[in-house]
Amino acid sequence: MSLSTKSDKKAAVDAAAWMFNIVTSVGIILVNKALMATYGFRFATTLTGLHFATTTTMTLVFRWLGYIQPTNLPMSEILKFVLFANFSIVGMNISLMWNSVGFYQIAKLSMIPVSCFLEVVLDQVRYSRDTKLSIVVVLLGVAFCTVTDVSVNFKGFLAAFIAVWSTALQQYYVHFLQRKYSIGSFNLLGHTAPVQATSLLIVGPFLDYMFTGERVYAYQYSTTSVVSFLTLFTVFI
Repeated sequence: MSLSTKSDKKAAVDAAAWMFNIVTSVGIILVNKALMATYGFRFATTLTGLHFATTTTMTLVFRWLGYIQPTNLPMSEILKFVLFANFSIVGMNISLMWNSVGFYQIAKLSMIPVSCFLEVVLDQVRYSRDTKLSIVVVLLGVAFCTVTDVSVNFKGFLAAFIAVWSTALQQYYVHFLQRKYSIGSFNLLGHTAPVQATSLLIVGPFLDYMFTGERVYAYQYSTTSVVSFLTLFTVFI
């Protein structure tokens, strides 16, 4: 096989991987929003726990197939990561529930400058002038969209604020753990997903009741909502 053929094949695989990532990411958001807004499944924390129960199953299968190698990670580090990650994902789901999809996506963009800020403060990273100008443009765009989005309310803005900062902390800690313990992303997921699933499924129904005043066990399932659940977990896998 010639070098050009290998290069073309790699480019095709990379393009397919990026497209799959985009489709699944957008698909999860749209199906989540449909479950919450259209079908009334407003139990964001419990839904997140179900996500990670699916992820745990996926990592166990990958480990059985040999794609994930056994590694060691202290439980104290796992618990710190899970704390940031749970706030991040629950905050994002609640932000999606209380805000429009547009504001939700705009809020996610603000994670870029927040992540850069954490790297400057914690790792003394220095960015070029062009990078700083790009961050300023992002911040101006986020500010403009925030003040012009009439569907934004205080509790939705607060949920987005918490979600953005906890997500930025989670991403920083991911890189920190990977550098410190020389551990890959799948291996890290294999350590953290079971703890996240367990913790979220335990506290999820109580938190969801606090936020919605409704009990997850009383939800009336319909054929459409069940199909949406199956679609969501298939996309998540």
